Amino acid sequence: MNVTAYSLSKKRTNLFLVLSGIFISNALLAELIGVKIFSGEALFDLPGAQLNILGSKLDFNLTAGVIIWPVVFVTTDIINEYFGKQGVKKITLLTVLLILYAFLVITIVTGLPPAQFWIQLNNTDPQGNPFNIDFAFNSIYRQGLGIIIGSLVAFLVSQFLDATVFHWLRKYTGSKKIWLRATGSTLVSQLIDSVVVLFIAFYVFGNWSMELVLSVAAINYIYKFCVAILLTPVLYIAHYVIDRYLGHNNAEELIEEAAIESET
Repeated sequence: MNVTAYSLSKKRTNLFLVLSGIFISNALLAELIGVKIFSGEALFDLPGAQLNILGSKLDFNLTAGVIIWPVVFVTTDIINEYFGKQGVKKITLLTVLLILYAFLVITIVTGLPPAQFWIQLNNTDPQGNPFNIDFAFNSIYRQGLGIIIGSLVAFLVSQFLDATVFHWLRKYTGSKKIWLRATGSTLVSQLIDSVVVLFIAFYVFGNWSMELVLSVAAINYIYKFCVAILLTPVLYIAHYVIDRYLGHNNAEELIEEAAIESET
């Protein structure tokens, strides 16, 4: 291998490592912080939307994970573009294993008996109200089995679907219209993700009605739809930065290789 080929191979490896790191860290963080539900309207000091969906009046109450989940959208599309379906599948499976590992560690840690001095030092909140820090710690980090299974199944299905739709659209767009294949694949995959996670977590393992599952999924999807559209310029910025790093011709070659491999 000559110096030029070695340098290019190293740049490709570094690119995949950086994209993988961004993808994994944000996916894992989204899972961990997703236990908090926040009000989208209150964030902008607005009254509740009270949208009438399938007979339920709902506000934009969303999990905190949606704040950083769009980063996963964008990173998925970039990995798709430069490393193909196999690249997305590899990093998705690795991420699922790491999330399972994180939940295993959390389960063990939350089961440890707390030191009494730790509880005594942290037994009131800033207003002087009684506060059990061990109960709070466990409540924050523990998630129900249904939520864990639902989120992981939805993540796997949506990521594999995203990769498939992305390259299906690329057959018709070629190397042009990045926005169409990236945004189109995200809109399709996140529609499935929004329904699957709630269906498994709260219909199969919980007591929600199908109408409630679909109505809450619709609220989540409206948010994801809007964010996917708004993030389109970020894709072009990312492409520009990567093309500058690899060199335009090398970047185009990598994209074509990814497209060919994804069709086999």
